[in-house]
Amino acid sequence: MKKTLTAIAIIGAFSSLAQAQSSVTVYGIVDAGIVREQGGVNGSSTNISSGVGSASRLGFRGTEDLGNGVSALFVLEGGYRLDTGASDVSGAIFNRQAYVGLKGGAGTLTLGRQYTPYYNALSQVADPFGAGYAGSAKNLMPAAGVNTRASNAIVYVSPAVNGFSGELSYSLAEQGGNSVAGRQVGAALSFGAGKLNARLAHNHRNNDVAGVAGVQDRDIGRNTLLAANYDFGVAKAYAAYGINEGLNSSPLANTSNPFGSAVAPRASLDSRDMLIGVQVPFGANALMASFIRKDDRSAFNQDADQWAIGLTRSLSKRTSLYTSYGKIKNKNGAGYTVGNNSDVGSGDTAYNAGVRHAF
Repeated sequence: MKKTLTAIAIIGAFSSLAQAQSSVTVYGIVDAGIVREQGGVNGSSTNISSGVGSASRLGFRGTEDLGNGVSALFVLEGGYRLDTGASDVSGAIFNRQAYVGLKGGAGTLTLGRQYTPYYNALSQVADPFGAGYAGSAKNLMPAAGVNTRASNAIVYVSPAVNGFSGELSYSLAEQGGNSVAGRQVGAALSFGAGKLNARLAHNHRNNDVAGVAGVQDRDIGRNTLLAANYDFGVAKAYAAYGINEGLNSSPLANTSNPFGSAVAPRASLDSRDMLIGVQVPFGANALMASFIRKDDRSAFNQDADQWAIGLTRSLSKRTSLYTSYGKIKNKNGAGYTVGNNSDVGSGDTAYNAGVRHAF
């Protein structure tokens, strides 16, 4: 009897250990705000908008310990519109992220739909607004389309060694009879030590569609971004410089000719981006501000400047209030609009105020 009880106890212990080594977490963000936009061809508008600071989402992430320092992992994440309850993308369940992979001492390897190294550098290192609110760097800096995420991607992230780490991404084209159109390659080199965080990222993408007249499959958009921030304690300073060249290197977020120009704005094929910004924490609050300049070096010279300021107030570790203001000055018929994390915007000025909850 004692031997039987001992055996049962041992089996129970191993069962509990196995369960402890595998976990699945449900997580998400619920974000909604009031957005006031001005300066567009259709006049001013006031909306309840979803995902102003951070896109509203519902996700599942899991890990399993495989032993010998190796674990399996997965992420399934879909976006939704809190104002209507609809999915961000019709027909897509996990449109934001969907990948599976392995993690060990040599780094992490994942397969599926994932963020590009370029967008990670822009949102995590360069932008004091974290790519959200009216001050989002996405309003001027290239993050539209697959510059943000890549499907069919293989991503490797190295472990940190003396503060340095690397990231490589390769997205397969998967177009029948054409292995070039839609192909995308990304890379980043990061350094973090003490109060300094710096990253150099590059994105290299072929034209998305095969067989389009006048457009070659090998036409390439190239984006390079050097970004850094430094925490002085009383404030964190941000700076970034970007080089964008080629087809789709600076796609317009709003392609509807938002200011009603006689000649619709053109996406630049050769531009430079410059950003400076700051975050100032005080108590439960944080002040954000930035200035971004888009220098269009094409013959059209459609430059733009953006000024932005914002304030967040933490009510708890999970819930915060926010307000922000952004203003863009377009030049020579440029068509950049003040959007936020989830919307491209309709005018050259926007105010927003809302609440964000993470779970």
